[in-house]
Amino acid sequence: MKRILNQGVWLLAGALLMPSAGAISLQEAWEAARDADPEFAAAQAEAEAGAKRRDQARALWLPSVSASAASGRANSQSTTRDAGFSAPGFGTSRNVDFQTSINNGTLNRWTVNAIQPLYSRDRLAQSRQLDAAADAADAGWLAARQAALLRTAERYFAVVQSETALDLARRQQVAVERARVEAQDRYRLGDKPIVDSHEATARAEAVRAQVLLAESDLTLQQQAFEDLVGRRPTELWRPRAQAGEAPGTLEDWLQKAVDGSPTLRMLSARLVAAQEEASRHGAAAAPSVDLVAQSGRERLAGSGDYGANALNDLRSSMIGVQVTIPIFTGGMRSARQEEALKLADKTRFENERARQQVEQSTRAAWLGVTVGATRVKALEANVKASLARLDATRLGHQVGDRTMLDLLNAENDASNAQLELLKARLGVILDRLRLAASAGMLDEALFETVSRSALARE
Repeated sequence: MKRILNQGVWLLAGALLMPSAGAISLQEAWEAARDADPEFAAAQAEAEAGAKRRDQARALWLPSVSASAASGRANSQSTTRDAGFSAPGFGTSRNVDFQTSINNGTLNRWTVNAIQPLYSRDRLAQSRQLDAAADAADAGWLAARQAALLRTAERYFAVVQSETALDLARRQQVAVERARVEAQDRYRLGDKPIVDSHEATARAEAVRAQVLLAESDLTLQQQAFEDLVGRRPTELWRPRAQAGEAPGTLEDWLQKAVDGSPTLRMLSARLVAAQEEASRHGAAAAPSVDLVAQSGRERLAGSGDYGANALNDLRSSMIGVQVTIPIFTGGMRSARQEEALKLADKTRFENERARQQVEQSTRAAWLGVTVGATRVKALEANVKASLARLDATRLGHQVGDRTMLDLLNAENDASNAQLELLKARLGVILDRLRLAASAGMLDEALFETVSRSALARE
């Protein structure tokens, strides 16, 4: 029994020393999301696939070698007329005819071909197109990483906000229920009118509905967070009291966004690829030059009309320059070129629209940080005033200077003020991250810095 008790003590001590499995910081959430987020994994696979386009572009100018072989049964009948013939002891003969015949003979054939491109406008445009597509994939990967960081922060803060909303709603429910019981007791004693009891009961039911709604919202937000991170936390970090302001002016950030936005870089690379697609079809009418080499052998043996051991054995090899000149494609080339030019125009207009959207999101994030910091200070003062008003209203209700409705409204206003302050603080942090992302500056180092400086474990 003593040994069992000792084991229980050690197990309890170990459980107390172990960190809480539910506690997770914003940085830890991101580290988990990198492995659990399917959207991030899909973006990573797409980026790795895009990087292979550079290998494809390089391979277009490398030699290609192919080999073929065949074996089977074959027939051969050949006739040569008006040939010349000479042999030792036979002299020279002219106008000689030759016939060969092999029926159901054994055929063995092999061929090796090698081609080295020397000049091709089509290949040049295609290689540039592939390089541009690889550049677009690189920029897309940066945009996807930033989106994953923002997605982690947004879902993290959504849970924090839902937890706080539920906590405040439950506190208000306790306070309202206490007020309802008090109102009923004082009514029975004849100290308060029935209207106070009705007001408290109505508010209690309203707060109960609010609690149910907050519980449902928290369940949904926790599930969304678990889908992203792979774990269901029970303790998250809260924003600190102070929130930093955005460095630099709005004009500086707008310029940074235009120059560094990964979305704009990706679309610019796609525009280059679309333009090279049009160049490819325009170059399809240009000649191409290749260095070619070929070697092969064909051997057919068997019996024929002129003997039982007939044999046809042909060996060939060549090396030289091959020139290919397209002559007529039935209008297909020009039609595809015109299509590609129109698609390039479409991409150009999409780039302009994306630039406007990036500037708009940058402007919104900058205002969210700068104005948001001032708003946080105002809401902090509002929380202090709301709590002071609640204390005064509660005291006034006790001495009869304030009604039950006044007290219930003060309770509600104090809870709303605290929730609005939390939302504002979280909004400033998110806008700091969004502002950095708009300029392509949001990375794991900055994310960790914001996580450590703007959040604290309660």
